[in-house]
Amino acid sequence: MAPLDLPSSTDVVFVDTLRVSANIGRDWWGKARAQPIEITVYLHLEESYLQTSGKTDNVLDSVHYGHLTKTISTLIKERSSEDEAGERSSGFADADDLIQAVSERAFDLAGDAASEVRVVLGVPKMILLASGFSVDTTIAKGPPHFMSSKNVSVNDIVLPVIIGVNPPEREEKQRVIINITFHENTELSQVKSPDYKQIVSGLCKEIEPTSYLTLEKFVMEIVRFCCLSSDKVAGVTARAQKPSALSFAQSSGVQITRTREIFL
Repeated sequence: MAPLDLPSSTDVVFVDTLRVSANIGRDWWGKARAQPIEITVYLHLEESYLQTSGKTDNVLDSVHYGHLTKTISTLIKERSSEDEAGERSSGFADADDLIQAVSERAFDLAGDAASEVRVVLGVPKMILLASGFSVDTTIAKGPPHFMSSKNVSVNDIVLPVIIGVNPPEREEKQRVIINITFHENTELSQVKSPDYKQIVSGLCKEIEPTSYLTLEKFVMEIVRFCCLSSDKVAGVTARAQKPSALSFAQSSGVQITRTREIFL
């Protein structure tokens, strides 16, 4: 009999979707001003850390998620406040700056309890052609703390495209819903993160006037374009769905993941 593949004893304390307003650089309109953001923070604790609090039923034996929430909120407020001269803080340089600051505060709060901090930053209005934009980053314990993974997702881009093999599909454009995840190369720490607003804008301009017979070709072209958009992009996962393709299904779709090196 094969041995059981059992999960390890992992413990996580998290705060899900804290909605605040912060300046994280220029928005879609090119203005450096506060915009709505959503922050989710996961404290990945040392193995079996919550064993004690799970027995004692005492929050003092854990990392208080209420304190974590207050820590994040206070940080945002500090970086958005005015000094005695009435000068308003410039906030954060960009999304990475905010994520780094949040993770540092989370590590300070958790002390030796946390092995990693994962921060998911949602910026709903960052890209006008999409319904959502998020940066999912994991920071590992140092010293110094370092970024171990970073994925950037652009959700639900809706474009009208000529796509399909049936005669009506060759005559009329239909809605295609596109989701893209960029897997960044965290080893290139000195290379600036790509301008995803410009990448998505360029992608839409390139694919909207074209036509395809299959979703497979369509998605592969999206993956190729996005992989080659920046040296910082190590790989891309793209998914496209046709909501009108099947009468009794919500949609049909294709998802493809490739690394950048395949297209070089």
